[in-house]
Amino acid sequence: MTNIMDFTQNMVEVVSIICIIAISISLVLLLYRVIKGPSNPDRAVALDAIGVNIMALAGLLAVLLVTTYFNDVILLIGILLFIGTIAIAKFLEKGVIIDHDMD
Repeated sequence: MTNIMDFTQNMVEVVSIICIIAISISLVLLLYRVIKGPSNPDRAVALDAIGVNIMALAGLLAVLLVTTYFNDVILLIGILLFIGTIAIAKFLEKGVIIDHDMD
């Protein structure tokens, strides 16, 4: 039984490290898209994808470190990502984030 547990633990560590490397490569490519993007909506989508990748990275670190403390960090990143996406979409649509109506 311990042999199966050791094998499973080793496989989880190897797969997690491979996934961390893949996410890191994805983050570098997305950062390039944010800087060099052909248009502002492409940059906004790349920023959103960077946030999702950071959430995945935090989840993988939680699995590797065998802790639940990263769950709060993942939720916080998700909330901030949602607010940021809404702000960017409003800016791209209207040109301002906060409307000052003088009615």
